Amino acid sequence: MTTSQAEPDGHAVAPPAWVRRPANLGRAVTAELVERIVRGVHPPGTPLPPEPALCETFSVSRTVIREAVKVLQEKGLVQVRQGSGTVVTPPSKWNMLDELVLGTAVAEDESLAILDDLVVTRRLLESDMAHVAARLADDPTIERLRATVEQMDELVDDHVTYEEYDRTFHDMIMEASGNRIARAVVKALVSQVLHTARYVGRTDRTLCIASNLGHRRIYERIAARDPEGAAAAMFTHISDAWLIRRGGPSDAARLQR
Repeated sequence: MTTSQAEPDGHAVAPPAWVRRPANLGRAVTAELVERIVRGVHPPGTPLPPEPALCETFSVSRTVIREAVKVLQEKGLVQVRQGSGTVVTPPSKWNMLDELVLGTAVAEDESLAILDDLVVTRRLLESDMAHVAARLADDPTIERLRATVEQMDELVDDHVTYEEYDRTFHDMIMEASGNRIARAVVKALVSQVLHTARYVGRTDRTLCIASNLGHRRIYERIAARDPEGAAAAMFTHISDAWLIRRGGPSDAARLQR
């Protein structure tokens, strides 16, 4: 069997629930270690337990542990130091675009600061892409934006389908901008939190109605070939929609500009 490790406060950490050997042990061990690092079980500046202890904890071979540690290095969570072992790095070194790191950080962040930063990043990139789309979008794209907004007006009682159209609306604008890198970053970020309760927040009819008013303003500014207006409308829409959904701690200073 396995032995328990101790958290910094001295409480025992139970071995992970998976002991039936999943198909990819390295991936499972990596996920568990990412969670423990993000939770602070292994704080920044401290070494991970030595290989023999990790092998015993997870009931795996040294090969599996070494594979997991290598992946942790690639994600920026640890650094292998000669004579010091594998040391946990500070959060500023972590790759927050990594699916596992971002998802775990969001799940463990009671302050909602990670999601606030995600929204700020999305707002910055999408506002710029709306600015460009107002200059470059062709007539068929503008017509599709109009039709999508009209369709969403009919979907305010079906939040699941509404959200699908919502994502389509935003993606059409990003595609119209021609900025493939910014579009890929936004889609990668949003895909990691799309189905988390903390990001989705409220999904009632009132929210859908308010949200689509924002979409309509964005469409109208793009259709009017008004880059500054389109960027401002996108900025306001993303900010307002998140503040309504956000809940949680009232301090949203990270969103202020």
